[in-house]
Amino acid sequence: MYKLSQIWYGETQPTSVIRLSDNACIPFDPANTDYQNFKKQINADEAQLEDADGVLMTPEQAKAYVATLP
Repeated sequence: MYKLSQIWYGETQPTSVIRLSDNACIPFDPANTDYQNFKKQINADEAQLEDADGVLMTPEQAKAYVATLP
């Protein structure tokens, strides 16, 4: 399970995800292996994603959101 997060104050869009199993902050960086795994898990329906307010996204919403990321 992951949750969208804004790591910089004043950001209007999420800049990272929090992996809820260990509270790891994973930036949206294509070179980051945790980020690559996050995207792979969402696209394979192996993980769920909450928005920054804690509302669970449907698998379709999560995949659509991930498709907009770098």
